[in-house]
Amino acid sequence: MDTIFALASAQGKAGVAIIRVSGPLAHEAGARLSGGTLPPRGTTLRLLRDENDEPLDQALVLTFLAPNSFSGENTVEFQIHGSIAVISILLDTLSKIDGLRLAEPGEFTRRALENGKLDLAQVEGLADLIDAETEAQRKQAQAVLRGELGQLAERWRRDLIRAASLIEVTIDFADEDVPVDVTAEVSALLSGVQKDLEHETKGVVIAERIRSGFEVAIIGAPNVGKSTLLNALAGREAAITSEYAGTTRDVIEVRMDLAGLPVTLLDTAGLRETEDHVEGMGIALARKRAETADLRVFLVESGDALDVKMQTGDIRLLPKADERQDATNSISGRTGQGIDQLVSHISEVLKLRSADVGIATRARHRETMNAALSSLSEARNILQKGPGFYDIAAEDMRSAIRSLEMLVGRVGVESLLDEIFLSFCIGK
Repeated sequence: MDTIFALASAQGKAGVAIIRVSGPLAHEAGARLSGGTLPPRGTTLRLLRDENDEPLDQALVLTFLAPNSFSGENTVEFQIHGSIAVISILLDTLSKIDGLRLAEPGEFTRRALENGKLDLAQVEGLADLIDAETEAQRKQAQAVLRGELGQLAERWRRDLIRAASLIEVTIDFADEDVPVDVTAEVSALLSGVQKDLEHETKGVVIAERIRSGFEVAIIGAPNVGKSTLLNALAGREAAITSEYAGTTRDVIEVRMDLAGLPVTLLDTAGLRETEDHVEGMGIALARKRAETADLRVFLVESGDALDVKMQTGDIRLLPKADERQDATNSISGRTGQGIDQLVSHISEVLKLRSADVGIATRARHRETMNAALSSLSEARNILQKGPGFYDIAAEDMRSAIRSLEMLVGRVGVESLLDEIFLSFCIGK
């Protein structure tokens, strides 16, 4: 493989910057810049020099010996002063060394996958961890990065291999007396894996929401204070407010962290009958987004009918509490009355829903697990038909095993890799 290098820390000025070099020439390149042989592994303080022996910067140099590095290759990391000038000159110096080239997006992580340091699910967990903004996202990404999904998949795979092996032994000795009836053990193994897979696939929907954010739509008639409430919740002027009805024409989104959960608040157009074509488009979009949101906050008067159907967990409040003598069950974005209670209510509802989250986090995970479930269901049905159909049941089990291997990237995912790694930054 080529030896690659890149800035591994964030772009721009900082106290310290990290430049990573990985590949067969990494230690040689490190020694060349450091003016002497580096230890195979460890840490040393060196003055870095360019090809003309001009000093570049004093750096802490970390060396890793394959396979004990992030990428599984010989690796050198330079911890340098984080000025733009120092970073630029060191990258330029590395580019002039024969056999070295700038890394492509995600290439360090791709090598970690190819060298068996990470499975594909862990790679996805690492991408999620880098993008994590809330505590729930961090915990979820860490679980996947630790390999918990891969461990589950491996346990399921072992059980299915055991079940398929028992069936195949029965097929191989079909003309002889097999001392033990294996049907009960095979059925128990298939049932256990199927139960686990069903639980995980149900949890993927919530896990995807934790990754991308729950949507909470604020709904009501024009001029009831929806945009004022959104601004109060956001702590800034995210939406235009005025005394004129129909000011909001589009769906305005504000991303927040509520109790460690990622939440996107939606300020929707006021729901009413209108002859204004543009406002009508906004109202149609508001209805659509409100119906697909995870939670809805209705700002409506007591006797008013709802234009969007309430669902389990939805919140209904009276608007403009500051203008009421009896402010029970009402809220005001203008004065802040009832805001804390609303935030607490939303947080409790979403935390309760998050309790059913699984370890699998992506649509790809759900699709591969559903494929395995389909094969398992077919295998269990065929198994009941008797020994004459065991060869078909065994093939369905092998199909389920292949699906689980795709889950962690062992087979059949080459077409996905470029897309996955392009989402990484160059230094990762």
